[in-house]
Amino acid sequence: MSVEIRPLQKSDEAEWRRLWAGYLAFYETTVAEEVYRTTFARLISGAGNEYRGFIACLEAKPVGLAHYLFHRHNWSIEDVCYLQDLYADPQVRGKGVGRALIEAVHGEAIKAGAHSVYWMTNKDNTTARQLYDRIAKVTPFIKYVKAV
Repeated sequence: MSVEIRPLQKSDEAEWRRLWAGYLAFYETTVAEEVYRTTFARLISGAGNEYRGFIACLEAKPVGLAHYLFHRHNWSIEDVCYLQDLYADPQVRGKGVGRALIEAVHGEAIKAGAHSVYWMTNKDNTTARQLYDRIAKVTPFIKYVKAV
């Protein structure tokens, strides 16, 4: 089975919601309906400074997603690409969906002339980290968040 990766389209909204809800549940969180609507609208807007999204399909069935954003970085002239959300349905993990989504984002970063692609994951996400450790370099940085 080959994984098809394509940009999100308006017609993907129901499947995208299902996948993103699975992603949020994995991280034991939820978001309000307004966030679902706004996020999806941003992902398909095509605006240059907005998040973009990919959907992964196996046999024409959506099974994964990726959300990414290009932004400036003070340590390089080129933009960098932030891969914020990456998710594959549990039943298809290990079938190359995550890798295909990362490679699709990486391909877009190359086309855009970006300096690098980066992402974060929970330190306990051992399944995903097995893939990440094979295809990227782990950094020593620790994330801090202060609510406003």
